[in-house]
Amino acid sequence: MLEATLRDRVERLLTASGRSDVPPFMVMDVMAAAARIEAAGGHVIHMEVGQPAASAPKTAIAAAHTALESGRIDYTSALGIVSLRERIARHYRDTYGCAVNAERIVVTTGSSGAFILAFLAMFEPGDRVAVTVPGYPPYRHILTALGCEPVLIETSSANRHALTGEALLSAHRTRPLKGVLVGSPANPTGTMMSREALAGLITAAEGAGIRFISDEIYHGLDYAFPAVTALGLSPHALVINSFSKYFCMTGWRVGWMVVPEPLVRPIERLQQNLSISVPALSQIAAEAAFDGRAEMEAIKRGYLENRQILIEGLPKAGLDKFLPADGAFYLYADVSAFTSDSFEFAKKMLEQAHVAATPGIDFDPLHGHQFVRFSYARSADDMREAVARIARWLA
Repeated sequence: MLEATLRDRVERLLTASGRSDVPPFMVMDVMAAAARIEAAGGHVIHMEVGQPAASAPKTAIAAAHTALESGRIDYTSALGIVSLRERIARHYRDTYGCAVNAERIVVTTGSSGAFILAFLAMFEPGDRVAVTVPGYPPYRHILTALGCEPVLIETSSANRHALTGEALLSAHRTRPLKGVLVGSPANPTGTMMSREALAGLITAAEGAGIRFISDEIYHGLDYAFPAVTALGLSPHALVINSFSKYFCMTGWRVGWMVVPEPLVRPIERLQQNLSISVPALSQIAAEAAFDGRAEMEAIKRGYLENRQILIEGLPKAGLDKFLPADGAFYLYADVSAFTSDSFEFAKKMLEQAHVAATPGIDFDPLHGHQFVRFSYARSADDMREAVARIARWLA
């Protein structure tokens, strides 16, 4: 009896918290399944993850080598190395014509760290925060883990899958919202918001007292028209970006935020306690990455080629319905002609055709069973081979 009681107590000690009960980020599970096939000798075409095939800019790698040779890699300011923050501010002047004070810039552990800091600084447990579906899954999952309530707002092809001010205010009238988060270019759709659409959404949000967060991690990877930063439309918006996508620095785990001035000190305090600082080596490399833009533009031209291969090749293979691929490096394809279960479709495509893609249910719990996301961040040869494999498999 005593032994059973003690065992029960120990088991309760090891029970995970309720806040940890979030869905998996399915793309990581697909990566793991693909790795098992490769370990058994199979050749998988990776289209499941937004991972550029290219390496970080040569300028970034050289700066990291130089820093390592110095022998010391120390803590930095919790807000980030001053020269990096100043370089990011200059980036906004050069790229968007926006004057941004470097003191408003916070260097983060990728965009993932930025989401955590932003949500903690802006929202209380129980606050309702609007996100679009389809959309990046960790938006919802991080909010849930922090005790907030993600409010899913559907988008439609009528607005190029962009959230409208009307849809936001309709959700707000149903039950008040404290915040809204949008991304442009968007993941998984690759669609973008025009300046007019983004300005209208920000005006609607701020007029209703809804805090606005703009995920701009895919800026620079724009094809239909130049991406617009929320910083050029409102001084109250909080902007998140990263070196992961355009600069091909996923594993370096370094991003940034531009925050309204009243939130700088609260976010600094959070960063001090949660991580002390972002790895110094990554920050040094990130600052030098800005000098490698010519190299990155060449890589972007490769994405354009890959995009064209899919736009022309997938319809011939049988997947002829997909959303406009305005930016990023994703194509969100309708597979409803072949299945009502995108998870099983992606699973079988991986197992039988050795093409890894992410089921839409990961991005949209409402209608994602009809879609699969393909990433075209790898090589052109991979894209051609993937189209050929998909065509044979579907035939």
